[in-house]
Amino acid sequence: MDNFPSIQTILDEFIQHILEQNPISASDLPNIDLYMDQVTTFMDDHLEHSKRYPEDKILTKTMINNYAKNHLLPPPEKKKYSKDHMLLLIFIYYFKNILSINDIQKLLTPINNRYFKNAEGHDMTWLYSHIMDEEPEQAKRIGEDIRQLSEAAQKIFPDGPADEQEYLQLLSIISLLSYDVYIKKQLIEKLIDAFSFPEDTENNKKKK
Repeated sequence: MDNFPSIQTILDEFIQHILEQNPISASDLPNIDLYMDQVTTFMDDHLEHSKRYPEDKILTKTMINNYAKNHLLPPPEKKKYSKDHMLLLIFIYYFKNILSINDIQKLLTPINNRYFKNAEGHDMTWLYSHIMDEEPEQAKRIGEDIRQLSEAAQKIFPDGPADEQEYLQLLSIISLLSYDVYIKKQLIEKLIDAFSFPEDTENNKKKK
């Protein structure tokens, strides 16, 4: 591993990376409707920092069509996507690596029914902005969690072979991070399962 940066360097650089990344602001989005190619280009440009490899695609036409087919996203109007569509796509992008399509649909259906293209009262921009405004503070909390996890990982194998310490530290950090994601995913699923979504209640009434 001599030719690679140290684990601590990677962690420090990653923490700095997330602290410097600002979420897409509602004001960053164009106020005109966009065609599919324009939507995918915008997302690629503004979420490029989250790619693992340069050739990765943030969103594809197939993905967006599937989101509409599964009722995560309202269909475009005359093949164009509005600012509200774009805001929903950003939510979907964050959710899709953690949650099932069914869980995302449960979360987003109330948004689609109440805030999407709502001309009176609270709208999608209001909802999105309130959530995303908290992201910089959350990035700080995550950075601190990573530092604490790194310190814990360094203490797991004090008696390990000297020439294997770096690998054992890597294994420890990845295991602890994976367990953290595993537990938080379970919590998210329990919250979704425990919450009584109004749309579910209405559907159950119709079935009876």
